[in-house]
Amino acid sequence: MSRESDPAVTEPVPSPYRVPFDGSFDIADAPTEPPRDAPGKKDAKRRLEDLTEELSDLQRILWAQDDHAVLLIFQAMDAAGKDGTIRAVLTGVNPAGCEVYSFKQPSSLELDHDFLWRTSRRLPERGRIGVFNRSYYEEVLIVRVHPGILDSQKLPGRPDLETLWQQRFESIREHERHLARNGTVILKFFLHVSKEEQRERFLARLDEPEKNWKFSAGDVRERGHWDAYQHAYQEALRATSRPWAPWYAIPADDKPFMRLQVAEIVVAALHGLDLRWPEVDPEEKARFDEMRAILEGES
Repeated sequence: MSRESDPAVTEPVPSPYRVPFDGSFDIADAPTEPPRDAPGKKDAKRRLEDLTEELSDLQRILWAQDDHAVLLIFQAMDAAGKDGTIRAVLTGVNPAGCEVYSFKQPSSLELDHDFLWRTSRRLPERGRIGVFNRSYYEEVLIVRVHPGILDSQKLPGRPDLETLWQQRFESIREHERHLARNGTVILKFFLHVSKEEQRERFLARLDEPEKNWKFSAGDVRERGHWDAYQHAYQEALRATSRPWAPWYAIPADDKPFMRLQVAEIVVAALHGLDLRWPEVDPEEKARFDEMRAILEGES
């Protein structure tokens, strides 16, 4: 797809961590650590502060222009840092212009609909930044690792599993392309943490009282399915990273570096929209002097 055939679709932001669009992504080759020439933690934090201020300004123009929405999707293994990254990157954005949704186990009402329904209800409005902490991708990740979950989804004429995953990938691609054509900029972040780093973060949750609340025995049990999850992520990213909805596999073992990379991509995407403050209608602008005189006359 090119911009000539789909002029409403923005160009994907270039990045060394952008997942290829040709299905060649290999998760084993994707780094979990920053490169050697990466900025140090202090420099990364300073740069992130500058970017959050810039993002705040860009969001105000996005709101005023009111013809695009931005959807940020975060997926990762447990303890990769989704919550902290969302908080750090969007810390300066006007809460009225940003909506964050975290998707947990589906409710009975949600199970009475197709798998895209519950997230479709939470899509951002034009002028806003929407954030999905987990998303419809859970249906080709955790459900793929634990296919017994399908028993509660009431699927008529359920196909074999491999066919089902391919059908869901197709539905996701078509869904995201439709959103992009209608003005939603989609950026998807896979925060790629190593198994050893996850182990250390789980231990920290046990050892540090202020982190105890984050610990769940279920998270440790899921580590036993590590390889299955890695395969599921690889297949999902291969099948659904497209120019209109690119995936970025961000190294997540170093949190300041990870947050900086996410912020740089989001800011670059907003700059790619060529955002401008709306121009006032000439007839309305012609009345400015009249309105100024009325207001100044009140004093």
